[in-house]
Formats: sequence, C-alpha cells, structure tokens
Amino acid sequence: MRRRRCLTFGGIAICGLLTACDRPSYKGSPGAQAPAIPNVSPRAGAQPMATNTNPLTYLDQALPKLPTVKLWLGKQEIAAEIAAAPRELATGMMHRKEIGESEGMLFIMPIPQQASFYMRNTHVPLSVAYIDTEGTILEIYDLQPLNEQPVPSVSDKIHFVLEVKQGWFERNQVSIGTVIRTEYGTLRETFARRRR
Repeated sequence: MRRRRCLTFGGIAICGLLTACDRPSYKGSPGAQAPAIPNVSPRAGAQPMATNTNPLTYLDQALPKLPTVKLWLGKQEIAAEIAAAPRELATGMMHRKEIGESEGMLFIMPIPQQASFYMRNTHVPLSVAYIDTEGTILEIYDLQPLNEQPVPSVSDKIHFVLEVKQGWFERNQVSIGTVIRTEYGTLRETFARRRR
C-alpha cells in the first residue's frame, strides 16, 4: 500500500487539512501549499490542506471526542468519530496519543474531490481509506507519524475519508471495493439525513 493523505474541497486540494499541520492544515499534492477549507463540517488523523481564500485553522491541542457513528465494513464494525466542521477537518487526529482497535475518524467532504492527507502533529500510525459518495473504498494507504509528505488520492471522486489504526484494514480483510454502511444505509443516505 502506498502512503498518501490529501483532500480536495470543491476542486481545492486540501492536503494536511484533516489531521495535523503547522502551516495551513491541508494536505495536497506533493509540493502544494496547504489550501483553505470551505464552510463545511468535518475531521481526521491526517490533515487536508487549506486554500488561499480561506486559511485553514486547526487546534494546537487534540480535539475533544466527536460524535460517533457505527460503520460496517463487510463483517467488521467500527465506531468512527464524525469530522465535518472546518476546524474538525483541519485538526483531525492531531495531538492524540492513541486510537482504539475498533475506533476511527470519518471525514466528510463537502463535495466529491481529490483528497490528500499528511501527518503533521499526528503521533499515532494510521491507515486511511479514500471513499466515494456511495461508501465504496477506492484507495487505502498507510501513514507514518509526523510525516508531512502529502498522500493524495488518485481519484477525484472522494467524498469521505476514514482513518483507523495502522494495519486495521489488512488485519480485518477489508480492501478496495468494500462498501461501508451504517444503520441508516449507505454513507450518502446517512449523511443526507444529517442535513435535513
């Protein structure tokens, strides 16, 4: 598995925005500056990038525990914190010291886009899944603690990003093509409800 982390909001590479970062917290394509975050609600271990028009604001401490949703990935279940607000997306898993085996963070992008994450201020080794609108895992990467090299998605159709303890996908035989569901149905159905 390759190591990548970047999110793109509305065509804007958000590399390093979701997790930790000293510069604007968005993770974009290699060599890209941290982009700004659009007015949305999200979060994760790696950080997406910020744009020139809307600088990314992340916390200099760990986020408090966010509301969670139960996710089913095949036969496996995980409790994922929901990162959707700009500050949540920008801070993600920064400054956290541990993550449980059945825990994760689900970042919700405002629209499908290319994603890019990196590990500024993120001390826990993570694996990240880039996911489309329906909840299908398109790409999986391992991310190393404190590595600020952005890991962009190949696809520009990423609507969700799931971060878990490094190696969780492999240990649980969850791979590319797996569809993630909640008790409310698909990720699209679940998060469309939240907007009503």
